[in-house]
Amino acid sequence: MQYGPGVHGSSPLSRRTALGLAAAAIPLAAATPASATGTVVGGERLARKGIQVSGATGLPGKLTAAAWIVADCGSGEVLASFAAHRRLPPASTLKMLFADTVLKKFQRSERYKVTDADLADIPAGSSLVGVKPGITYTVEQLWQGVFLRSGNDAVHVLAHMNGGVAKTVAEMQAKAEDLQALDTHVVSPDGFDHKGQLSSAYDLTLFARHGLKNADFREYCHTRIANFPAGGKKTFQIQNTDRLLTGAWGLKTYDGLIGVKNGFTSHAGNTFTGAATRGGRTLLATVMHPKSGYNAVYEETAALLDWGFTHGGSAEPVGTLVEPISEGGARATPTRKTAQAAAGAPGTESADPSAWRLLEGAGGTVALLAGGIWALRRRGKSGGRHAN
Repeated sequence: MQYGPGVHGSSPLSRRTALGLAAAAIPLAAATPASATGTVVGGERLARKGIQVSGATGLPGKLTAAAWIVADCGSGEVLASFAAHRRLPPASTLKMLFADTVLKKFQRSERYKVTDADLADIPAGSSLVGVKPGITYTVEQLWQGVFLRSGNDAVHVLAHMNGGVAKTVAEMQAKAEDLQALDTHVVSPDGFDHKGQLSSAYDLTLFARHGLKNADFREYCHTRIANFPAGGKKTFQIQNTDRLLTGAWGLKTYDGLIGVKNGFTSHAGNTFTGAATRGGRTLLATVMHPKSGYNAVYEETAALLDWGFTHGGSAEPVGTLVEPISEGGARATPTRKTAQAAAGAPGTESADPSAWRLLEGAGGTVALLAGGIWALRRRGKSGGRHAN
């Protein structure tokens, strides 16, 4: 395996890690779409068909995303949405949940020497920052690798520092449930394509809002350029892959942008959650799976943020970003009936994800991981599948 800035490496999932992931996924089979007893998390309108907006006009007319949401970060008011609870593969935007779960556990100045075992379970075709065994990194440098380059190698090192991939996956699922992100089912900590790994525009926005309360999270997602260790006293420069932050690939930097996280895999398509502050007001926008070109996820996010700053002040909320249970949020308790209703409503990954989609995280994941090292290798050979 050869590592370097922006270089994609590959390594098969170890049997031990595969079994660990499968074991961690088994109790998660009960993960349900975001529906409470007769009430959709965040408000009933978030599960309705079509664009949801009230009291304001001027929404962008050429939005192609499969799901999107724009919300006020401070108040939690959802200003407008489309299929906000639709369950879709999140790609590397799931790394926001990884940071929400793990970031506070280690001091940024803490140092860690990477071993071969720390890098042995990275999925083939992953995006990498260039972590190498034998080099000692600070926790701050590893998080820069996560946020700037979406490095799955940095994610896996931090996950191993946290007690292992399976433990981290279980903690991420528990964190999602505390945040009341009930559309989310975690299979891996890095956002890479795995069957059953799903989230929604609503949940990703919850992850971003929660993360931005943390000063380190906010700093990392706003960092444009950093120097990353290359061994000895050598370093190489890494740049944030968030094009609205850096102005790369023909895009202009977005005025007031804070971050937060982008993602792409060939299965998930492009996903992005962005946050920006203007005039003392911070807005969040999440866009998932636009149909058009590679810059579309940024262009549509920018258009939604523009609308929020120019027209959102007159919008009547169509929903709300709920508070974490651990911070006093009212608990949403889905029932079997309402969970099934949400799963079949507009806002699901397919016309009928139903029970088998929920079970992918258990039996399906066991089949994929315990017996599916071959499948991951084949996926890597097919090319194009990476999370960044």
